[in-house]
Amino acid sequence: MAKRNKTSDKDINYYKNKFWKLFFYGLGVMALFFALASWGFFGSMPSFEDLENPESNLATEIISSDGITLGKFYNENRTPIKFEDLPPTLVKALVATEDERFYEHSGIDARRTFGAALKLGANGGASTLTQQLAKLLFHGEGSTFKLFRVIQKVKEWIIAVKLERQYTKNEIIAMYLNKADFVNTAVGIRSASKVYFGKEPRDLTVDEAAMFVGMLKNPSYFNPLRRIEKVRSRRNTVLGQMVRNGILDKATKDKLASQPIVLHFHPESHKEGTATYFREFLREYMKNWAKENKKPDGSDYDIYSDGLKIYTTIDSKIQEHAEEAVQAHMKNLQKQFFEEQKDNKNAPFLKITPEETKRIMDKAMKSSDRWRILKEDDKSDEEITASFQVPTKMKIFSWNGEIDTIMKPIDSIRYYKHFLQTGVMSMEPKTGHIKAWVGGIDYKYFQYDHVGQGARQVGSTFKPFVYATAIEQLGMSPCDSIIDSPFTIPVGRHHVTEAWTPKNSDNKYRGMVTLKKALANSINTVSAKLMDKVGPEAVVALTKKLGVKSDIPVQPSIALGAVEITVEDMVAAYSTFANQGVYIKPQFISRIEDKNGVVIYEPIPETHDVLNKDIAYAVIKLLEGVTEEGSGVRLRTQGGGSGDNRWTGYPYMFTNPIAGKTGTSQNQSDGWFIGMVPNLVTGVWVGCEDRSARFKGITYGQGATAALPIWGYMMKKCYEDKDLLISKDPFERPENLSIKVDCWAPRKVVVDSTAVPTEEEEQNPDEFGL
Repeated sequence: MAKRNKTSDKDINYYKNKFWKLFFYGLGVMALFFALASWGFFGSMPSFEDLENPESNLATEIISSDGITLGKFYNENRTPIKFEDLPPTLVKALVATEDERFYEHSGIDARRTFGAALKLGANGGASTLTQQLAKLLFHGEGSTFKLFRVIQKVKEWIIAVKLERQYTKNEIIAMYLNKADFVNTAVGIRSASKVYFGKEPRDLTVDEAAMFVGMLKNPSYFNPLRRIEKVRSRRNTVLGQMVRNGILDKATKDKLASQPIVLHFHPESHKEGTATYFREFLREYMKNWAKENKKPDGSDYDIYSDGLKIYTTIDSKIQEHAEEAVQAHMKNLQKQFFEEQKDNKNAPFLKITPEETKRIMDKAMKSSDRWRILKEDDKSDEEITASFQVPTKMKIFSWNGEIDTIMKPIDSIRYYKHFLQTGVMSMEPKTGHIKAWVGGIDYKYFQYDHVGQGARQVGSTFKPFVYATAIEQLGMSPCDSIIDSPFTIPVGRHHVTEAWTPKNSDNKYRGMVTLKKALANSINTVSAKLMDKVGPEAVVALTKKLGVKSDIPVQPSIALGAVEITVEDMVAAYSTFANQGVYIKPQFISRIEDKNGVVIYEPIPETHDVLNKDIAYAVIKLLEGVTEEGSGVRLRTQGGGSGDNRWTGYPYMFTNPIAGKTGTSQNQSDGWFIGMVPNLVTGVWVGCEDRSARFKGITYGQGATAALPIWGYMMKKCYEDKDLLISKDPFERPENLSIKVDCWAPRKVVVDSTAVPTEEEEQNPDEFGL
């Protein structure tokens, strides 16, 4: 018996020793395994610097002067948010659902981990929030092979522990919510809140916060756009977890759970939203900026992932009013254009040969995305051309919304050639800050920017440059008189190769007129005579000083506006007159900050003197005449007139001082209006993409009908918006003004319509203004 006990004791001791050996060997192997993983033996591990500054891939944010996000540049649409800007209910819902002991563990929840191990991971991997963050930041989903998954899980544990040492619990939660992908272009909780509900995270309701927490389990599966009922069920599960953790009472939970999910889905796309043309202009600018402005370590900034904040000069409200004016007027004017083209067999082109038409269509065809894509597929030119004759399903633009249709691609090109385009830019003359930029009617379908890219014939809007030169060089004033009569510049004078005899648009001559009246009525002969007196060289020199970058021929005919200039340059030039003769280059960026809020760029305004204050003010007074008695007088009247059914927003009934000028190019291909008040200058151009697509006559093709109503409608909205403080004051008059600007005008007699005329008045009605 004793012998058996000795053997038994020996066996027990043997197995005990064996167990402990295996246990300690196992611990050693595990320690070695963890050490090797930590040293990067099984693949790279984040360094201290990586943990200090984890890869962020943050969207660059474009911010207006009044603090509104206009858009973003991104690989991932993600804008970081601080913990203090997160709603408490969102944080509590997250912890209650994803990691109940988050505030108790140090990166790994031992209880959940051992429980998951016992069940061989049947109920999931028991990852803590910190482990999930480690996965998001440093190695993603990883391999499906079990051994590799084990290695990845160990690496995840190690990173989680390091993260817990490096960051506070609140910072970890903020980092996690900033990194989480909520699909449909929304990465991070701030983008998700904007995309799905159109609000900031701090404004989320309890049920909205619960929906986002529910999505975290599997964002692709719990996609509100595809499986709304499953998302609702998952949201209610989160609400239940909030009850279990004492965050909500059951009655509140039941009430919230019964509510449907109401989305206000606004996907953030570069082709949609506010200031789309400006954002594309800014994107191209930032590409070049990044090449010239390096990070402190010498590397390049990446506008798609470095989380920059670009503070622009654009005012979101002025931009909104400008876009609204474009939408309202262009839709209205387009109806008239379609009506005029009904009987045109070559619509929308007028008075061009079949060869010219084919040249336009072929050029458009070869510039299309269809041509590019088929060319990349190694199709021949003949095959591609033939494909344009095959009816195809497509979405097309219309002013009443997108239309699903079947159309030959070649017909769609001709259809789009019908659409009138526009370019609108507003700028503060004293700062150079651009406040609004509308480069076309719809960026999704028409991506050519008619503000910065499109130089078009400016017509009579060029004439103030001629008048300014005459006032400066000849000492003339707005009140000086000149004869409106037939006039010819002979061959050889001012480089003229053929005798030039300009005519007035109405073929009439008014005799002796003041310069103010001549510009108000846009009299061509007077502009030509002034050009003859000062010479085209002087006018071109002044125009260049006013910031115009276009090539301008040194010919007298430029007096009538046979010059192509961009809206941007024209607004900057006119702003010089409103800024007392000082040119300021248009500025669209106030500053740029890095992701940590450090200012890395602040532009220095480019400015130079062009004219003295007296001359600049004299030009302003000339331009005021245009809205007092000239082509811009409809801004002040309510009587209507030719084409008034297309004057969008009319009557405007402005009573404050307005300086401005309309312009119309030959054959009504381009309509312009540039209008100024002391603190805002706005230029508007309207026309078709091709100059041969145009209105048949002057009634609708002139700047006063095509372009001026956009300015009038926009300014009407701006004046109604009391937050904007758009000036209604007179332009600042220089002290000791040396130029006569207050011209004599016949005395106007205010007549009491209820009074009975005297005998003398009845006999001499003209004398008494009756």
